[in-house]
Amino acid sequence: MRYLSTRGGHETDLVGAMLQGLAPDGSLYVAEELPRFDADEIHGETIAEIGTELLAPFFVDSALADSLAAICDDALNFPIPLEALAVEQGDLAVLELFHGPTLAFKDVGARFLAAAMERALPDLDSKDSRPLTILVATSGDTGAAVAAAFHRRRGIRVGVLFPKDLVSPRQQHQLTCWTGNVRSFEVSGTFDACQAMVKAAFTDADLNTRHRLSAANSINIGRLLPQVVYHAAASLWHYRAHGTQANFIVPTGNLGNALGCIWARAMGMPIGDIILATNANRTIPDFLATGDWQPRPSIQTLASAMDVGDPSNMERLRDLIPDFGELRRAVEVYPVDDAAIRQQIAKDYRRLGRVWCPHTATAAWAYDQLPQARRIGEPWIIVATAHPAKFDTIVEEIIDASVPVPPELAVLLELPAHCEALQPHASALAGALDDW
Repeated sequence: MRYLSTRGGHETDLVGAMLQGLAPDGSLYVAEELPRFDADEIHGETIAEIGTELLAPFFVDSALADSLAAICDDALNFPIPLEALAVEQGDLAVLELFHGPTLAFKDVGARFLAAAMERALPDLDSKDSRPLTILVATSGDTGAAVAAAFHRRRGIRVGVLFPKDLVSPRQQHQLTCWTGNVRSFEVSGTFDACQAMVKAAFTDADLNTRHRLSAANSINIGRLLPQVVYHAAASLWHYRAHGTQANFIVPTGNLGNALGCIWARAMGMPIGDIILATNANRTIPDFLATGDWQPRPSIQTLASAMDVGDPSNMERLRDLIPDFGELRRAVEVYPVDDAAIRQQIAKDYRRLGRVWCPHTATAAWAYDQLPQARRIGEPWIIVATAHPAKFDTIVEEIIDASVPVPPELAVLLELPAHCEALQPHASALAGALDDW
């Protein structure tokens, strides 16, 4: 399988795409074609088994082909349950992606990428003695997942960039409690500034002669592939139990999680409608309404991990579906403001006994806005992206109750935190890397 840059002119293999992260022209790598499957021919039952089957074509002819099953077993070894919700009418379930080490869906992609890179490095180290430096811009959950996944992995170091004062206190602690091969940088700017600094680093030829750089955001194909797996698995579990395809509602910011669902459907998985739930950052809904792609500075919301004004993975989505009319038919989008997020958290705590994080609440709100005929007549899965305990300062005030702290989070909160301040300029990041 070859991997091509979305703007053309560059190609590589799977390992090359993972290690580069971003193509030399600043665009993103995609597989030359998405494989197609018949849902009835997928035999795996667990996430790891299904992942091994679905991702095999992406690993063909790569140095990691024989390691795919081990990578899936290594990375996908925590529960990802599909739970029915007791709504008064309709068929609604929630896919819980927050049972990993840092209690967010980003654990899936980060652990998969770390397991793959660790296995790819021995052969590469014989040709290049520089450590592999992972750069990750985060609006909340990604950085913690990447830090946890790569912590103490041999030959790899991680630089995490996060926006000052724009993540929750517990998110920030998870970003800054690491030592050894992980450094955390607090950037005086928004997530978009952090992401721009990382992209600039990858396209700086001089910097890349001094450092071997790679990415762990969803711009990296190694992060996206496992996100296809859990959407596919949920659709297969539903299909096997009910004989019907399910519709999905996916909270999204940088569009990686949603793209995993879209790719899974394009690969033949039994997925019907796909709704994107965004927060008040309206770049995606405005584009689908007008056809004009207009990135803009992000604004701060309660769903901080989705505060993205220039979603990188739109480039991959437009590569998959270049015709705008077809794209508008392929996905729907529901923007959700902070007031609606608060209302949904309170409402579902009362009626369902469920506590949502602000991001998951956007998906639950979108479901409730559907016409009654769609809610009652069709099965739906909402995707829960993070544990509410990560957002205690928001959630507990809304529900007027405490959210128990899971053991995984309690352990991290006991660790001392430390970070380094950076101005939002590419030169500041380059200087920090040179001093590492």
